[in-house]
Amino acid sequence: MERDLVLTEEDFARIRQLIYQRAGIVLAEHKREMVYSRLAKRLRHHGLTRFSDYLARLERQPDAREWEAFTNALTTNLTAFFRESHHFPLLAEHIRGRTGPIRVWSAAASTGEEPYSIAMTLSEVLGSRAGDAKVVATDIDTEALAKAEAGVYPLEQVHKLEAERMRRFFQRGTGRQAGLARVVPELRSMVEFSSQNLLAPGWQVNGPFDAIFCRNVMIYFDKTTQARILERFAPLLKPDGLMFAGHSENFSYITRTLRLRGQTVYALAATQASTSASGHGSTPAR
Repeated sequence: MERDLVLTEEDFARIRQLIYQRAGIVLAEHKREMVYSRLAKRLRHHGLTRFSDYLARLERQPDAREWEAFTNALTTNLTAFFRESHHFPLLAEHIRGRTGPIRVWSAAASTGEEPYSIAMTLSEVLGSRAGDAKVVATDIDTEALAKAEAGVYPLEQVHKLEAERMRRFFQRGTGRQAGLARVVPELRSMVEFSSQNLLAPGWQVNGPFDAIFCRNVMIYFDKTTQARILERFAPLLKPDGLMFAGHSENFSYITRTLRLRGQTVYALAATQASTSASGHGSTPAR
């Protein structure tokens, strides 16, 4: 296939190394076509024709905003409202009857469908107490987060929800906004969005959390990185807190701090839970 941009084997190897160092993402060999198509837009934006020139520009400026665009381009955002639906009744049961503030962390929030699904679940369970609940929603992809914060979705996507949820939690657009739906202000106010790289040495989130959702993102990390992140999740959970993983993720043989409690749902191991219980107040991220 004729291409207007030059991507060599050396360039591809450098890209794989840089995205691993920056975001922990492991790019397989067969992702070359994806890399070309996604980063080609960035090269054309800068008027470049060789990937080597683009990469050299990045490496000369370690703090440049272009790194954000580079990372956003290579991040995959596949999500939907109530994706892996069996998790949400489990969350509802976990939260039901609890007193005090409720906090849930959506650690790979993408374009917002997951944190809003969590917020809908909390609102349905807590009723008038929903104001005491907070969903902390983070992601490395700043473009995806901007869409999440806007809370506006195509109507056909929202139509997949139950009619009662559509009526209660979304406003149908009119005029220029026809064909779109926006989350209602009450739901939006329950969710707090911020950018967070799970590989960063310090996380800008504080526990303790009643639940952490980190679904379908660990598959992009190697086992060492997965283990390191799971070890950092543990002290941010309440002693009886739950961690929800993706359908293709299994951490039973990666960490001893979490034990499998059900289908892709983990709880703190006994020793870790007792350590967490002896703590005071919120646990700072480390």
